[in-house]
Amino acid sequence: MLFRLALAPAFALAVTACASAPAAPPMSAFEAALQPLCGQAFEGRIVTTDSQDDLWRAERLVMHVRGCEPGLVEIPLHVGEDRSRTWVLMQVGAAWELRHDHRHEDGAPDTLTLYGGFAATPPEALRQEFPADEATKALFDAEGIAVSKANVWAVEIDPPANIFAYELKRPERFLRVEFDTARPVAAPPAPWGWPQ
Repeated sequence: MLFRLALAPAFALAVTACASAPAAPPMSAFEAALQPLCGQAFEGRIVTTDSQDDLWRAERLVMHVRGCEPGLVEIPLHVGEDRSRTWVLMQVGAAWELRHDHRHEDGAPDTLTLYGGFAATPPEALRQEFPADEATKALFDAEGIAVSKANVWAVEIDPPANIFAYELKRPERFLRVEFDTARPVAAPPAPWGWPQ
């Protein structure tokens, strides 16, 4: 009885805290389609024909849906032994945001990192398109790659077809990688800069 009485004030405080906390926004259809992939890795292939992607085409491509929290999904992309890239999808208000987190082998951020933009599509859409935002355009100008300011990235989930796709598109440039979500593969090592 003494044990229960001692816990009563703590329980009452916890209930009060929960009651006053703002409710989490409802999960969008896009996030709901991502959830079954959490914790799994999938092999992909380039389905476009741009010769600029020949080096990637020669490598094994594996994405790992490694980090999943409400409104935040982190997806490292492994290109052969290169573990420098992570796609970061965040829900900001009603919109999704895509960032490309690039790291060196020692985990330090690359000069060209955290570029991306905010979705121009509704959060419910299973295909989210992200035009380069102003901060990204400024970064591309600073790095001497102004042509990339026209970039539009896309992330698409097609559950019936068991496809997760990533795209990069601009005039005279198109990359599309499709991952087979029906066949999980062994999880690769952690990306550079992540805890092992």
